[in-house]
Amino acid sequence: MEGLTRIASLSSLLFSVLFICDAVDKITVNTPLTDGNYVVSSGGTFELGFFSPENSINRFLGIWYKQISVRTIVWVANRETPFNDTSGALKLTENGNLVLVNSTNGVVLWSSNSTSVSMSLVAQLLDSGNLVIRGSSDGNYTWQSFDHPTDTALPGMKMGKNFVTGVDRILCSWKTKNDPSRGDFTYLMDTHGYPQHMMMSGSSVRFRSGPWNGLSFSGSPGLKKNPIYTFQFVFNQQEVYYSFDLINPYIYSRLVLDPDGVLRRFSWNNRTQVWTNLVNAPADNCALYGQCHGYGSCDTNNSPICSCMDKFKPKDPKDWLSADWSNGCVRKTPLNCKSDGFIKYSGIKLPDTRNSWYNLSMSLEKCREICMTNCSCMAYSNIDIRGKGNGCFLWFDDLMDIRYYGGNDGQDIYIRMASSELGSSGLKKKILRVCLASLGAVLILFLILISFTWKKKKDREKRQKVQQQQQLTREGSLGSSSRQFYTVENDNPDIDLPLFDVTTILKATNYFSPSNKIGEGGFGPVYKGVLKEGKEIAVKRLSKYSTQGNDEFKNEVILIAKLQHRNLVNLIGCCIHEEEKMLIYEFMPNNSLDTYIFDKDQGRLLDWQKRFRIINGIARGLLYLHQDSRLRIIHRDLKAGNILLDVDMNPKISDFGMARSFVGNETEANTRRVVGT
Repeated sequence: MEGLTRIASLSSLLFSVLFICDAVDKITVNTPLTDGNYVVSSGGTFELGFFSPENSINRFLGIWYKQISVRTIVWVANRETPFNDTSGALKLTENGNLVLVNSTNGVVLWSSNSTSVSMSLVAQLLDSGNLVIRGSSDGNYTWQSFDHPTDTALPGMKMGKNFVTGVDRILCSWKTKNDPSRGDFTYLMDTHGYPQHMMMSGSSVRFRSGPWNGLSFSGSPGLKKNPIYTFQFVFNQQEVYYSFDLINPYIYSRLVLDPDGVLRRFSWNNRTQVWTNLVNAPADNCALYGQCHGYGSCDTNNSPICSCMDKFKPKDPKDWLSADWSNGCVRKTPLNCKSDGFIKYSGIKLPDTRNSWYNLSMSLEKCREICMTNCSCMAYSNIDIRGKGNGCFLWFDDLMDIRYYGGNDGQDIYIRMASSELGSSGLKKKILRVCLASLGAVLILFLILISFTWKKKKDREKRQKVQQQQQLTREGSLGSSSRQFYTVENDNPDIDLPLFDVTTILKATNYFSPSNKIGEGGFGPVYKGVLKEGKEIAVKRLSKYSTQGNDEFKNEVILIAKLQHRNLVNLIGCCIHEEEKMLIYEFMPNNSLDTYIFDKDQGRLLDWQKRFRIINGIARGLLYLHQDSRLRIIHRDLKAGNILLDVDMNPKISDFGMARSFVGNETEANTRRVVGT
């Protein structure tokens, strides 16, 4: 008897294997799928066909696990337009469109809305659970169900947005456990500000994952390396998405947004034949969005769970005591902008980033400097916490949806505070910084005075040296590495300029590496460089394809070498080697004005106080050029791109290649060609 049982079991197993091998995994133009028939993926993992939910007569086209005893639907096509009988059929049209039709009257109830010019198309169910349309001889998909999920995310599926195609992969819950029509909850990648996953209940936020910090989402510290699945977050110019893949292909795991508004991770237990619930989101009351509102911190270890962050107090104390936290918290001491500082808060879920500004490569110290100079900036933090940290977040509104984790699970954030709240150590540091800055300013003034005296003493020697240099110029030795100064021809004998060796410039710019390129103008490209002693420079390289030429090069050297003003860019020197001509300027770390006023995000960094200071600086520079300098200069190419900003956002007028000088009482002149902006 036992032997017969073994034979029967073996026969059943062989029959299953043969069935899988013979099962059809494709639909062609000539072979539609009708109700009662099925398509099975090549490995036998998934099955496509028509089904009816429990206690329902409606018929839907869906995909489910083939080898699991409990039918588990992972995708539904016609979730809003079910059949009320078994007349449904799935067809592939000649132009590459999948349609669900009533075979009795030909009415279309669902369509993939896809088209293709490829010949010999097939629809195929892959062993990943992805239903795709592709050419029979290639692997390019013209449509795939992974781009149009229902309530389930499977391994390999991208949960996010493609910025190029506009495809947005959003999970939407079933209405009830027996009704696959759209429910009240969606789970999507929000791309306003820095991307983060959001669970929405209608138009309201129910749960927020927090931004990706290089290891996990800030609001999901439980997402860690595990033996079941790997995961990744990708964010570039083309797309942003989160996905996971199984380590063991024989283990089944999925993410499901259920009708109650909970995102659950399930893993199939083959021994008990049930789905095991591993992780939920939201997992507790503190995971619900904005539970404690602005500057309130949620902690499940406290009772009540909401409290104001340190140095903050309830905006409405009476409501707060009655567990009404909807008004949030406010600072105990109002801000003063100029004298403010920052307090570090550790172990928290970073605030909502939808209205944040971010930079993926900026250092934390630079991040602090930018936030400090903008009175509207309320907090800053690193984006990536790996290693020493990298990237910059800036928040300009009340900080919303903060949660305290403690330990190593949360992140650090630096929140703007009035100077009186910084504590004695913070105040001492600020006083020390002010003292050092003052001492540095005095030292600089002293050095300038010494330099001026020395320069005056050496004027006579310099004139003699200029005459010798002019002789060398006529002999054609401009490119010689022994030359130390470049002198502008006989009509300007009092102008000399340090001449840099071409090797020095090549090393400083990493041989004009594309990564060092910071701009491009009519003159040619501009590169950032660092000299051997650590000084940062900007190198304008005259391109052989430039719309400007030798006259403009000479013009800029003549004019800017004679001009000295804090609102004009400082020309450090030049480099001439064979046909190469380069101008070396002081480096402006904040680029040009146009990068701010024509960019919505960057523009937020310029409050009115900064804008007014920039306008005044430009006006002072123009007044100097037109009236106060020894030459009367008309710039003729003044535009936002030619206004550079130093580390303190002070404006400096640059690019004098088109400029024109006037002499004596001259008030007008003729030009030989049309130039300028």
